[in-house]
Amino acid sequence: MGIAKYVFVGIRGSVMALDRNTGEIIWETHLNGDGLVMLVLVENSIYATTHGELFCVEAFTGRVRWGNSLKGYGTAIATIATAGSIPVPAADLFAASTPPERRPINPGDTDTIFID
Repeated sequence: MGIAKYVFVGIRGSVMALDRNTGEIIWETHLNGDGLVMLVLVENSIYATTHGELFCVEAFTGRVRWGNSLKGYGTAIATIATAGSIPVPAADLFAASTPPERRPINPGDTDTIFID
């Protein structure tokens, strides 16, 4: 099954691999900071940016192959693109990080139920 058995998650300065069928965490690696982590999977490598740095992580083990501090660019959000990858528009990043507006199903009900 190979790489297809994993789901990769970037969160709070870390990257992790979960079993696609069970959701169990297979490995997790802290990279830097505690903010948003952008991920691009290329073959057996995960390229990840967080806190203004770029990392290459081995997809099967979580071992950091290399890191680059991108010196002189600060800690802003960075995006990644490689041959064959599709970058996420920056506007989508902020839309995804904003929780949806909650609204009552039936505004007149005394017991309000919210849907997300």
